[in-house]
Amino acid sequence: MNIVLIGMPGCGKSTVGVLLAKSMLMHFVDTDLVIQNAHKKSLCALIEERGLNAFKQIENDVLAALEVDGSVIATGGSAVYGAEAMAHLAENGRIVYLDVSLEAIKSRLSDIKTRGVAMPEGYTIDQLYAERRPLYEAYAHLTVDCNGRTAEECVDAIVAALQK
Repeated sequence: MNIVLIGMPGCGKSTVGVLLAKSMLMHFVDTDLVIQNAHKKSLCALIEERGLNAFKQIENDVLAALEVDGSVIATGGSAVYGAEAMAHLAENGRIVYLDVSLEAIKSRLSDIKTRGVAMPEGYTIDQLYAERRPLYEAYAHLTVDCNGRTAEECVDAIVAALQK
């Protein structure tokens, strides 16, 4: 069984994921790194060279083919655009949405362009948040409020929620 973390860029999926994996004696997989390694390019370069729709398809394909067990999986923020990927991740995992307010996301993302965020040209973080939030909520088995919490406190909240 895996624990799959979803949420906005900057919500803490990778940071919390590493700590959660350590605390639960699990492996850690960052799907952004899996994509980069598979294509030998940064996410920014993939989006720039292939376009947003092609990147979303690449992400969907890579995640839909991911075969791991006993792992904490930190997905890219745009993973929820791939229905095939999300169905595959849900088959052998609990999907946990790390819910962080728009204000907190804005304060954490200094330069969204260098992160390789799958965002249409001219979009604002506000628009991206409004578009993705319903998707995160729809796919989540559990939602954990990470507002005002440290990464360690988020881990504790996830562990407690998984034990219910």
